Amino acid sequence: MSGLGGRDIGHRVVVRHRIPGGLTDVIGVLQAWTSEFVTVRHADSTLHEIATGDVTAAKPIPEMPLRPVDVDQLFLTAALGRPAAETAHIGQWLLRASSGWTGRGNSLLPAGIPGVPVADALERAVAFYTERNLRPQAQVRVGSPPDQEIRALGWVDARPEQSDVLVMHTTLDHVNAKPAYEVQVAERPNDAWYATAFEGPVPAVAPQVLEKAAKTMFASVVLDGRVVAVGRGSMTGHWLGVDAIRVSADFRRRGLGTAIVQGLARWAGPDGGRRTYLEVLLENGAAMATYTRLGYQEAYRYRYLTNR
Repeated sequence: MSGLGGRDIGHRVVVRHRIPGGLTDVIGVLQAWTSEFVTVRHADSTLHEIATGDVTAAKPIPEMPLRPVDVDQLFLTAALGRPAAETAHIGQWLLRASSGWTGRGNSLLPAGIPGVPVADALERAVAFYTERNLRPQAQVRVGSPPDQEIRALGWVDARPEQSDVLVMHTTLDHVNAKPAYEVQVAERPNDAWYATAFEGPVPAVAPQVLEKAAKTMFASVVLDGRVVAVGRGSMTGHWLGVDAIRVSADFRRRGLGTAIVQGLARWAGPDGGRRTYLEVLLENGAAMATYTRLGYQEAYRYRYLTNR
């Protein structure tokens, strides 16, 4: 089967093979390549297992162009991929509280329609956070109508010293190449995963937040007998959200973060994943460069606003 090999696993290929009455082509991502069978995953996640002896031609092909993304839908998808410990609603707006751990877990998500005037919705949000001894915050897409409406009512940047957060997206075809390291995935994180994911004590609420999504997977790389890189994947529809990526300080700049992303993408593909997103601070140049090389592009930016 000239033209393909194990190095092409995770990349788009075209495989021409014999069927009763003639020949046909299958285009998709190469999932497996052995002396007996070739397995290709079509864009709709259907797996095609083809006997190697029936293959007449096969070769890698360019990745599909990245399609535009519905930013309103992705804004909500990202929230569902990492649900807060406690939630409530003001119409379609989502209130989130997680004992103060992370901005996403402790802020209003103004997605959809609040069902009441914006000023009234914000008053309810302030009361919600005040009751929990939390600073009122709203996570807003930069330049969106809610961003403008909430600012017009006197809310200001909650973190003026911090850059925007970028939400980046791509297709799994761009990021599911074979990792350079063995990536282990598990449905639940163990103590070693948490020890690598956090510097110092693990916040008491963190396991509830990280493990709460309907479908999650926790990735790790073990080198020299210890966990040196970790990450978390969550599936919402056909979207894979990647977060909580952390590499031990003495193992950085070795491509371990890239391997974690690729390992999670390979988990998500057979489970119906088609697209993927992640978040990164604009000021984090190293991470931005890594994700851009992997094929991620900016979908939108967000900031946090507060009334004080």
